[in-house]
Amino acid sequence: MTLKSALEDLSDTTLEAISGCLRKLEYLAGLREPRGDYAHWGFSKVYGESPAKKALTTAHRAAVSHVLSTPLRNLLEDVEASSQEAGVGMERYLESLAEKEDELLPNDPGAGSARHLSSVLHALLGLERSRERNATRRASKLPQRPVQSLPLVGDSAKPGVQLAKADVAEE
Repeated sequence: MTLKSALEDLSDTTLEAISGCLRKLEYLAGLREPRGDYAHWGFSKVYGESPAKKALTTAHRAAVSHVLSTPLRNLLEDVEASSQEAGVGMERYLESLAEKEDELLPNDPGAGSARHLSSVLHALLGLERSRERNATRRASKLPQRPVQSLPLVGDSAKPGVQLAKADVAEE
C-alpha cells in the first residue's frame, strides 16, 4: 500500500472525481465553515485535523489560481459542462457563482485575487448573455419558408404553396 500525503490523496482521489475547475472550486469552497476553517470529517479522521486543513487550504488556493489562469474560452466550456452537471442553464450557473464569489475564495486569498475572480465571473456572465442574445437575434432573422402542401385523398385541388400552420397562426 502506497502512503500518500493528505494533499496527494485529496488531489488524486477526491478532486480527480470532480469534473471542471469551477466545480472543484465550488467543492473546496463548500468545505469552508463560516468562521473560515475547513471541515471534512473523514479527511480529518484519516490524516488528522491540522494536515487535513493544510491540504484543503492548499488545494483551495490552487483551484483559485487554476481558474484565474485559465483562458476565458476554456472557462466557457467548463461552465457549459458544469452547468449541465448542476442541472441549470449556463447563465443561472454563472449568476450563482457571482452571487457567492466571496465564498469561493480561501482565507487571505492574495493581492488582487478577489477582484480578478470577480472580473472573470462577470466577464463569463457577460459573454454568455451576449451569446444568448446573438442566438436569439439570429433565430428571429431566419426567413420564413413556404411549405409545399399535398392534396388529401379525394381532394380535387392541385398541390400548391401554403403557409405552415405556425405561420398561419401568427397572421
